[in-house]
Amino acid sequence: MTRYVVGVSGGIDSVALLHMLHGLNQHELIVAHVDHGIRKDSADDERFVRALAEKYELPFFSTQLSLGADASEDTARRARYAFLESIARHHNGSIVTAHHGDDVVESVAINLHRGTGWRGLATHDSTVSRPLLAYTKDQLRQYVSHHNLEWREDSTNLNDRYLRNRIRKHVSAMDGNTKSQILELREKQKQLKRVIETEIKTLIGTGPSYSRYFLTHVPERVALESLRHITQAKLTRPQLHRTWLAIKTAASGATYQAGNGVVLTFTTRQFSVTLV
Repeated sequence: MTRYVVGVSGGIDSVALLHMLHGLNQHELIVAHVDHGIRKDSADDERFVRALAEKYELPFFSTQLSLGADASEDTARRARYAFLESIARHHNGSIVTAHHGDDVVESVAINLHRGTGWRGLATHDSTVSRPLLAYTKDQLRQYVSHHNLEWREDSTNLNDRYLRNRIRKHVSAMDGNTKSQILELREKQKQLKRVIETEIKTLIGTGPSYSRYFLTHVPERVALESLRHITQAKLTRPQLHRTWLAIKTAASGATYQAGNGVVLTFTTRQFSVTLV
């Protein structure tokens, strides 16, 4: 039986997810909750989720952070996943979250707003399970209403200080056909991403040394995608550009600190990468 660590905030989405998974009776479930310490009433959410876990007779784990009201969405997300990953490792389980179709559309819109590259459409492509991606927010509302489920409303969802909340208003106004088209584009982009990564492996080899000549003479996009793969996506785009320049110009025997623990060592014809 698969063991799932279910991230439950107490909101409508995660409450619906937990109810669905529990009803299947096919998995061993662990309920995990993160109190980010952003809202004054967040302790009420923890008590609500704890009671929900007790109702379903499921193990419950929580953590209380003190991020403060000024914490960014990214800071909260990183802290949340760090906790979920620690629980999953300790119990040899897989993380499951309640991201749904509207969340994906929001993420695509946010990435495009920030000026992302082509990977901006290939969101949520990771080892985390997200079984609700085929559902819309409206469908989840209908589900909890049909099953008379209670949930907690996060007041920060109404705060326009957060970009996602501002984007959400526009996504909510989209018709279903438009959302479906975006989700279809995402799936195509994910497939393209896998094809590109396979081709890059064929072009550059498996290491540990790589050809300076090859990266110097291929088009910029190919070079940067290759470097992104070699450095395991640890570098920003500006860092990749500077690293590419170092590959072109560094003397034999030189080393280059690319950033984020990525170190390149050069010979006349090749370079190797160390990830610290």
